[in-house]
Amino acid sequence: MTCFEFIAAKKAEHSIKLMCRVLEVSRSGFHAWRARTPSPRAVEDARLTERIRELFVLRRKVYGSPRIWLDLVLDEGERIGRKRVERLMREDGLSGLQEKKWRSTTIRVPGVRVADDLLDRDFAADGPNRVWVADITYLRTWEGWLYLVAVQDLYSRRIVGWAMADHMRTELVTDALEMALARRRPAPGLIWHSDQGSQFVSLAFGQKARAAGIAQSMGSRGDCYDNAVAESFFATLKKELIHRRTWPSKAELRTEVFDYIEVFFNRQRRHRSLGQLSPADFEDRHSEADGAGLAASRLASPDKIMFTAPTASALA
Repeated sequence: MTCFEFIAAKKAEHSIKLMCRVLEVSRSGFHAWRARTPSPRAVEDARLTERIRELFVLRRKVYGSPRIWLDLVLDEGERIGRKRVERLMREDGLSGLQEKKWRSTTIRVPGVRVADDLLDRDFAADGPNRVWVADITYLRTWEGWLYLVAVQDLYSRRIVGWAMADHMRTELVTDALEMALARRRPAPGLIWHSDQGSQFVSLAFGQKARAAGIAQSMGSRGDCYDNAVAESFFATLKKELIHRRTWPSKAELRTEVFDYIEVFFNRQRRHRSLGQLSPADFEDRHSEADGAGLAASRLASPDKIMFTAPTASALA
């Protein structure tokens, strides 16, 4: 912000004469600057800033400049550089959200044999319903705790099943499993990967998984990286929804979690691992036959995908 811009912004609070003297600029220069016709660049910046504000609110104030830039370039056809969007958002005081540190919430059962780790931190899938990852997290309200289990398809990062309750009994995870099975109807051979939480090693859950033809997989004890994708979803959920306010009632939190998962995360939110598509868009644009090309698209850098997509329609 220049001296003249500062004076214009603060003229309702302080006299122009005083501010010009303190900042060592002339009043005549300030008034000449105000009378000057804005440059085409300044007019365009003002237009873009207004649209950026609208997109920032539309994306629930969670997007930083990279994803706002993608909205402008891919969805609206704007010819604008990423650095310019970053500058305009910084000048307007707009910024994305920052993640908080991970904290374990796993409750284990000593002496119970757990499943082998079938993934070994390879979080790629060449088609839908090949690998699902699941985890449980705690959500605080003024009325007490709620517990959320989410099941995510590694292929599209879509949340295919989830359940919330005020307890952590086994039916919490079996409810999420049943939702996922009803929605996706996977073929036998699907891998279900989780941590060693007591609900996932329970007899009831194991029986339901085997009846559906599911092979269980579990990471090692106390290592969040063995279930990194599921952990990442909860970190994103908490950053973009839970930690932004307090929650007076469980009913309100349930409603907002439903809206976040089913409307925003699955259908709207861009994912870097999907070439900046939402899970729903990614599934719409890729069939199982496209699995061979999936690995190449995920290995490409996000910047490369961002640059080529608008001109070559690479994501169409």
